[in-house]
Amino acid sequence: MAKKDESNEHEEPVIRDKRRIDPETGKVRQPDDAAESQGSAAETGDLEHEQVVDTGEGYEGPDVETSLSDVDLAFLSGQTSAEELAAERLADLQRVTAEYANYRKRTEANREVERERAVADTAKAILPVLDDLDRAEKHGDLEGDSPFATIAGKLRGAAEKLGLSPFGAAGEVFDHNVHEAIFQQPSPGVTEPTIIDVVEVGYTLGSTLVRAAKVVVAVPA
Repeated sequence: MAKKDESNEHEEPVIRDKRRIDPETGKVRQPDDAAESQGSAAETGDLEHEQVVDTGEGYEGPDVETSLSDVDLAFLSGQTSAEELAAERLADLQRVTAEYANYRKRTEANREVERERAVADTAKAILPVLDDLDRAEKHGDLEGDSPFATIAGKLRGAAEKLGLSPFGAAGEVFDHNVHEAIFQQPSPGVTEPTIIDVVEVGYTLGSTLVRAAKVVVAVPA
């Protein structure tokens, strides 16, 4: 019994190469069912004495095989030509390029909207001043080359540089999306709601509505 145990201690390790890719030819190995069955049986019997040994040169690691697609494996096994593989890779590249282009467009559009909203929040602070200038103009206080008229022109120019655009005028059709009706006046000659007076003009900045116009509306009687 002592001799048998001593011989088992010095038994050589079993080395089995189970790689699917042949490191010498670069092709996919075809499994041999009979060999695999015999190998499985031998493994079960010798499991107690088997040691896992690194095969050395050509070892590809556990993740190399899983990183290969079906097209790559088909190409390595000779089932796919180089032209078909190149066409597949070109289609993948075109798809990724299109997805990235769409992502950039969405990002730039969102960035522009956020910029408009930030500027609009800042521009709201000068809207009361612009309203005072409109009232002064209605009373004739901005006529000629007076200092007040010069200052008013500079303020309106600064608002225009920020991107503010005024809207709302008498005669326009009432739009509840951009107009706020503070009074409705029934009129027999009106077929649809129409603005007859503007109390406060509205402002937009690009596609952002900064403030709705406050108007008096004539409605059908």
